[in-house]
Parts: sequence; C-alpha cells; structure tokens
Amino acid sequence: MMNNNSEIVVTEFILLGLSDHPVAQTIFFWIVLVVYLINLLGNGLMVILIITNSHLHTPMYFFLSNLSFLDICYTSSSVPQALATCTTKRATISFVGCMAQIYMCLYLGTTECLLLAVMAYDRFVAICSPLHYTVIMSWRVCVQLAIGTWGTGVILTLISTVTGPKQFCGSNVINHFTCEAQTVGKLTCGDTQFSDIVSFISGVLALIVPFTFILVTYLRIGMAVWRIRSDQGWSKALSTCSSHLAVVGIFYGSAMSMYLQPKSKYTSDRDKMVSVFYGAVTPMLNPLIYSLRNKDVKQALQKLFGGKGFKY
Repeated sequence: MMNNNSEIVVTEFILLGLSDHPVAQTIFFWIVLVVYLINLLGNGLMVILIITNSHLHTPMYFFLSNLSFLDICYTSSSVPQALATCTTKRATISFVGCMAQIYMCLYLGTTECLLLAVMAYDRFVAICSPLHYTVIMSWRVCVQLAIGTWGTGVILTLISTVTGPKQFCGSNVINHFTCEAQTVGKLTCGDTQFSDIVSFISGVLALIVPFTFILVTYLRIGMAVWRIRSDQGWSKALSTCSSHLAVVGIFYGSAMSMYLQPKSKYTSDRDKMVSVFYGAVTPMLNPLIYSLRNKDVKQALQKLFGGKGFKY
C-alpha cells in the first residue's frame, strides 16, 4: 500500500520457500516434519525425565532441562512456518508476524548462547572445585543464573528491536522459507549504518563473548584434567564434558556461519541449508547427544519405560 508521501509501506511478505521445484519442496517438508517431531519428542522427554526423576535433580540437569525447553520453543517459533510454506503456492506472512518471528528467534538463540556458557561454568566448578561444588552451585545460585540468562536475552533482544530497521524499499519477497533476519535485512532501505553497528555489537555480546568464555573455561578444565593421574578421573572428566562440548561445537559453528558474516556476502540459496541445520537439526541432536553419552539419563529412561526391559 502507499502512504501520503507515495512511499511503499510493506504490510506482508511473500516467502519463496526452499526451492521452486515442487518435488524438492515435498521432500523438504517431510524431512523437516520428521526432524521437528523427533525434536519435540526428545527434548520433551528430557524435560519430563529431569522433573520426575529425583536422581537428576542436580545443577547440570537443571540447566539441561532449561536447554531442552528452550530448544522446543526455538524450533516451534520457525519450523511450523517453514512447513506451511511448503504446502502452499503463495506463502505469505504479515509484517507484524514476520517481525515477531525474527525477534523471537533472536531472543531464543541469544538465550541459548548464554545458557551454554553457564553450563560450561557448571562443569568447570564440578571438575576444578569438586569439594565446594554443592556450595558454589547451590539451588539459589542455579535459579539466579537461569533467570539472569533468560533476562539478559530479553535485554539484548529489546536493544535490537528498538534500533532495528523499520523501513522496507518496495520489495516484499523473502527468498527463504521463514522470516530469517539476514534475508529480511536485505530488503531494508535508508541509512542502516547505526542499526548494523548495534546488530554487530549484539552479535559479539551474544556469540563471541559467551564462546570465548566457554573456550577459556574448557582450557582451565583441560589444565585441571591434565593433572589427574588416574584413568578413572580422566574417564569421569571426559564423560562429564564431552556431551556439552559436542553441543557447543555444533551450535556455535552453525550460528557463527550464519550471523557473523557481512550482509553483502549473505546468499539465501546457499545458507538455507545452514538455516535448516541451525534451526531444526541442532535442537534435535541435543537430547540424543546427552542421552547416548550419559549413564544417568539412560538409567532414568530404563526406569521410565519399565526397568531393564528397555535398552537402546
């Protein structure tokens, strides 16, 4: 529609989807649907296990339940839209709906970055200060860390929301299957230098700072483990940290490849697969990684599904 100054005002966006080929769209639909259902089942089961099993009422599993709940919310904020895009010839989303999706995904992604850093700190205390672990990581501290993580995500997202671009130049066609921030950003007009700077700073605070903290934390953990003489100590330290390291590597690797590249170098066709991996596959892998490498979770699953008769 047009305003009084004959400028085009965008009221809705058209989503092109993954591909122009119907067969590819159908294959993409079923793959993403299966991944999404596995994500809901795996992360939902992880939350239920941690709540109902008293042996899992520890700081590590408290933060893991936060991660699983966060992953359910994150995929649910974008995957249903991606599935809907595959089932219609002209997929559209309102301007308000698109902005809400962008900032909700930004909030949940930022919170996950911070939460993974908190989980690294928890492992650091458990290995480097085991005798003081219960004192340092008391339930009060754990709750405060969780609230601080979710709250900081809100603050960083609000800053991006207030300073983000508000004007779009004519074209309302998004070459993506959801309202992905980088793709929508290419449609903005006017001077976006300030918002680009704020976006970059927010990216550094949400990605680089937590990732650097995790690297330093695991460097100190490695130094502590190196001083452990027994094979049992090595094995315990490895089993404690390996799952978290795997999740960190997958999550931060895909996130940085998407959000820390210049807007001019962003190509939707190439990065759609990265978006699928980051937004759908990674949250699905988290419960699998933690359950397959964790004896406590395996025992909780066996108890939930009828004792020793359940194996995997």
